[in-house]
Amino acid sequence: MPADRGELDEILADFAASGIKLLVVDGGDGTVRDVLTAASRVFGSAMPDIAVLPSGKTNALAIDLGVPAGWTVEDAIAAAALGNSALRSPIEVETFGHSEAPLRGFLLGAGAFVRATSLAQHTHRWGLFAGLAVGVSLMLVLCQTFFGSTGNSWRRGESMTLRLDNGSVIAGKRYLFLASTLETLPLGLKPFGTVRPGLKLLSVDAPPRRMLLAVPAIVAGWSAPWLERLGYHRRDIDHMAVELPGGFILDGEKFAGGSMVLRRGAPIRFVVP
Repeated sequence: MPADRGELDEILADFAASGIKLLVVDGGDGTVRDVLTAASRVFGSAMPDIAVLPSGKTNALAIDLGVPAGWTVEDAIAAAALGNSALRSPIEVETFGHSEAPLRGFLLGAGAFVRATSLAQHTHRWGLFAGLAVGVSLMLVLCQTFFGSTGNSWRRGESMTLRLDNGSVIAGKRYLFLASTLETLPLGLKPFGTVRPGLKLLSVDAPPRRMLLAVPAIVAGWSAPWLERLGYHRRDIDHMAVELPGGFILDGEKFAGGSMVLRRGAPIRFVVP
């Protein structure tokens, strides 16, 4: 149990020197993010298999991998011996002008998602976790947006610039920006459309339009030309340059904004039941 991220590097360096083949992470999405970010510095291309024991406040990665609550170290070792595994590529977030290794996570959001995460912290205090916390936070976000005026801070959005790898640019006020390499999200939500691998994004213009019509279609994964016309943009990408002045959330934690590159990282082999 490392006391800080610096100690985490030291522990992982000891594991690497020992030649481990399986690294078991006991924690939630934020813990996994910190471990994978540090492991990229320590292990490089010789990353061991990873097993996740979901014990955090949010466990979206474990849900995506089909790892049940209560999974144990012994369960993970037995599954590894059987060769049960699934590949997932993390999102790598590299900030311009910083020498630190890229962050590595699986669900990134900006705009209203930052506010929603703050609300989720309150749901944790109420004893709501995992998928239930996601659902309550989503309802609070929708209420704030549905019943707010055009000048409502939720509806105004934030200035962002998204430069995609195909050369197209999405710029201006955005209500919401989401990116993920997960395939299955909590509560069966499908903001990126049909279930599929890869780095996917959803960008919503501000102020959001026809939400009573569009939101059910978006969360159900429906695809229709009218959604694009109303300002609900979905894309599949390998990399993109983004400017997020208001900061962003990566797997539950807020990070400072700025100019950065998002890209799909090398696949990691996760042990699954």
